This record gives sequence, structure tokens and C-alpha cells, in this order.
Amino acid sequence: MSFLSDTLSRVKPSPTIAVSAKARDLKAAGHDVIGLGAGEPDFDTPKNIRDAGIAAINAGKTKYTAPDGIPELKQAICDKFRRDNGLEYTPAQVSVGTGGKQILYNALMATLNPGDEVVIPAPYWVSYPDMVLLAGGEPVVAEASLQTGFKLTPDQLEAAITPKTKWLIFNSPSNPTGAGYSWDELKALTDVLLRHPHVWVMTDDMYEHLAYDDFEFCTPAEVEPQLYERTLTVNGVSKAYAMTGWRIGYAAGPEPLIAAMRKIQSQSTSNPCSISQWAAVEALNGPQDFIAANNVVFKRRRDLVVSMLSQIPDMTCPTPEGAFYVYPSIAGLIGKTTAKGTKITNDEVFATALLEETGVAVVFGAAFGLSPNFRISYATSDDALKEACTRIQKFCASLN
Repeated sequence: MSFLSDTLSRVKPSPTIAVSAKARDLKAAGHDVIGLGAGEPDFDTPKNIRDAGIAAINAGKTKYTAPDGIPELKQAICDKFRRDNGLEYTPAQVSVGTGGKQILYNALMATLNPGDEVVIPAPYWVSYPDMVLLAGGEPVVAEASLQTGFKLTPDQLEAAITPKTKWLIFNSPSNPTGAGYSWDELKALTDVLLRHPHVWVMTDDMYEHLAYDDFEFCTPAEVEPQLYERTLTVNGVSKAYAMTGWRIGYAAGPEPLIAAMRKIQSQSTSNPCSISQWAAVEALNGPQDFIAANNVVFKRRRDLVVSMLSQIPDMTCPTPEGAFYVYPSIAGLIGKTTAKGTKITNDEVFATALLEETGVAVVFGAAFGLSPNFRISYATSDDALKEACTRIQKFCASLN
């Protein structure tokens, strides 16, 4: 009889964290490695936000807080939703957690019973299916494709919904593809959801502010107000504010759901870091102009990577609307052999050979539920991206 829980056998470690760890280990061992696996801005947290954290320490704001957030941060979150999304919430409808991941996990733990289904469009963030499994539910993957810009169609959503469906997890702009849904595209999906009143929407808006060109972000409860009472709108300060290590995520939704999530958090981690909460107050209430400045850099990097990868024969690299990822297809490379004799049978083999033969670390597409692809995070320096893409070009040119 195994000592470990049977539930644990249903899930796997995060592949993105594993890739980043392997890249770090190789670099520490003296190898020339360029890590493009981590979904983390390379910018420093803005000074006014750092200063707010320091001020909180110096002011002695280092004690326990309410389990799901200080009143000042909850009010700042309400103000943000009103300002940016036209959504009205009260502090009682807000939950603050240790990163967006905890918010999603709390919501699933609070709502799923054995046999409940959760529709997850693929490509998906690696943690969605495993969190559903840990919470006792069943992930139902609805596969988007390169042909639809990695976006779920209304027919695909309709086909995935059953009487057992409890949630749709929705992410735009997307990790791993950077695909963003326009207002009309999202309205077509919300029209489907209106026909299925038993299905709730968990929308992961973490990349809201990382949008390029003419793309304008929108969120489900904003597009379709009739979904307000069954939508959990999730966001955080990690990506746009370069605060990944501060670990602050938040959500707003119906009070009974928020209360259930609070109960779970009170018996697991209790409150998020008090210092990080005060820094997040400043992030949401303070100047926002640095976001546009950072986006100019991200867009330049996106265009660089898309241009260089699009020069590779048999590789297709769409231009994403947001986030800081590209998700190229290597369908044309399957079956070829590397210079060191490895046959490319799938995207995991491709990513492993790329790391071992060139020192470029990417995440294979199967981790995100759609193959044969791989994910690059371009949240790193222009020079590193140029060198990495040059190595990828040479690697692919050497395939035979």
C-alpha cells in the first residue's frame, strides 16, 4: 500500500518549472544556456512599488492580515475593475491570494465534486488540467488549432459542454500562444454560455495589459453582463507589474463563491504576504504609464522572434496579439533527424534535442495540450533572443 495519496497519481509536475530548472542546472554546470521557458518579465518591479513594500516593512505592517486580503487592497481591486473593465464589485466580492494560481485552485476546490467537468480550451496553461484533477473534477479539453489562431470557436465550445460541465476556464491573451479574443469573438462564446445556465466562467486575465497593435482586451462579464453572477474574474500583479516573486493574485465574483474560497484559504495558507499586499495597493493605485513603455519593448521582441522563426522552412510562427509568448508549429519538421542523430518524433523530442545540442531551453507543446508546437517566452533581452533564434535557425537547417 502506497503511503502517498491516490490523487497525486493523477497529476504531474509543472513542465514549465521543470524546463526552467533544467536550464538553470545546465547553466550552473558551465553550459552556455539561453532559457526561454519561464513566463516572467525581465523588468524590475517599478521603484514606487518597491518603495511601498519597503515602507510597509518600516511601518511594521508585517503581521497577519485577514485571510483573503487587507481592505485597502480589496478596495484598490474594486477600483481597478471599475476603471479598466467597467465592472462593479464590492470588497466582499473580492479575494486576494498568493498568486493567481492559488485563486484558481481555491475556486476549483470550493466548487468541484467528483464527476464535475471543466472545459479547458487547448493550448492551455499547464496547471489548469492538473488543478482540476487535484480538486476531484474532470478536465474536458476543447482543442483549438493553428487555423483558428489558437482560439476556440463557438461550435467547439458547444460540443464540449455536457450536463456535467461546471466551469469553462478562459484565458485571453493566452499562455502559451499569446492569442487574444476580440470583443466579437468573445461575444460569440458568451452567447453559447447563455444557452447553458449551469456553466460558470473562470476567466484568467493575467495578461490583460500586455496587448499589442490594435488588439483591445475585454473580459467575459464585461462583454456579456448576463454572465456577471456566474463569472469569477481572475487577475493579478505578476506580469504587467513585473511582480512575479511578490505572489499576489486576486479575483472578484459572487459573494457565496468568494466566501467559500476564503474558507479554504483560511485553512491552507491564510493571508498572502502582508508586505506584498501593500506593494500591490501601490501597483494598482499608482502610476500606470510604465506598462505602455514596457509593451513597446515586448512588441519589439515579439516582432524579432516571429520574424526570425518565420524564416525557418517548415516552421509556422503566428503573430500573437498579447502576452509574451510565441507558439510555433513544427509539423513540417516531424520525422527529420538532428545532426547528432536524434529523430524528431514529437515536440518533446524536439525541445530536448534543441536544449542538448544548442543550449536553447523552450517548452514542448504537449505540455500545453496541443502538438506539434513549442513555446518561447520572449520576456528576455533582445541580444539573448537574437542569439537563441539564430541557434534555432541553425539547428533546424541541420535537420535531414
